[in-house]
Amino acid sequence: MLAFILTAGFFLVIFLVAFIAVLVATEVMDRRAGLEGLAAGAAAGADGGSTIMREDNVSSISPLAAILKNIDFVRIVQTTTLQAGLDWPVGRTVAMMLLCGTLALALCATDWMPTLFLLAIAAFSSAIPYLYILRMRRKRFQDFEAQLPEAIDSLCRALKAGHPFAAGMEVIANEDFEPVSSEMQRALDEWKLGMTWMQALESLTVRVPLTDLQVFVSAVKLHMRTGGRLGEVLGRLAETMRENTSIRGEVRSLAAHGRMTGVILSFLPIALAIVMFMVNPSLMLMLVTHPLGQKLIIGAVVCLLLAHVIIRKIVDIRMQ
Repeated sequence: MLAFILTAGFFLVIFLVAFIAVLVATEVMDRRAGLEGLAAGAAAGADGGSTIMREDNVSSISPLAAILKNIDFVRIVQTTTLQAGLDWPVGRTVAMMLLCGTLALALCATDWMPTLFLLAIAAFSSAIPYLYILRMRRKRFQDFEAQLPEAIDSLCRALKAGHPFAAGMEVIANEDFEPVSSEMQRALDEWKLGMTWMQALESLTVRVPLTDLQVFVSAVKLHMRTGGRLGEVLGRLAETMRENTSIRGEVRSLAAHGRMTGVILSFLPIALAIVMFMVNPSLMLMLVTHPLGQKLIIGAVVCLLLAHVIIRKIVDIRMQ
């Protein structure tokens, strides 16, 4: 047991040192790449050339980037991180996931712990950074849905005052409608850098895949092809979005009871196990050390997770 703990601690220290070294090297290379980009941009500007380029690297470390580019999950993490509004390189996120998994493996490694259960704990701990990204993404999308009708109203007022569509988008970008303002500013910047409005708005729907935004983009595209009174159309669209937002709020409030019930039922067995361990430790240790008891614990944990997922699916009412 002592030898295993020392071995796990040794590998943990090595991983921490390597992780810190990777972070330091990443920061240094990022700053160096930024300075080289500024120098190259100044030289190209002096020669009259174009400097509009975008590099979509998953990591600033070339060997690590070459490995990560061949993994499909890395692209999913990169897209999810972009949609969450987080400025996290994928290489750093993967390193954080490995660190969490290694820490859980080192802390929970004991003689009585089943190997399968230990691997499950390590896998769940490794997924914690990605789960945080998903949570930030969901919160950002909710804020976007809440702010989008007000932003469209500002665009309508600008269009009715006689301003072009680009000026209306700039009005939204300058207002305090986060995260709508930042996304509209990015679409406006892409249009200024040479994209058409069709391409810039299509890129906007990729970054924020929401139904309300897709309807807004479709209305703008239709107006650009056929013409018409875009201000009146967007005004009615904003009113419809407000009604949909209020209905979503009512649905979430009605489903909150079911979600809370699922959380209580999921954590109640764990709380009871802790209380029983405090009252009669020998009985609980017998359950943990006996092979049949270990299988029962694994089965109980699996059933608990499945029940929690099923309850969340039942109360997750989606409005299309």
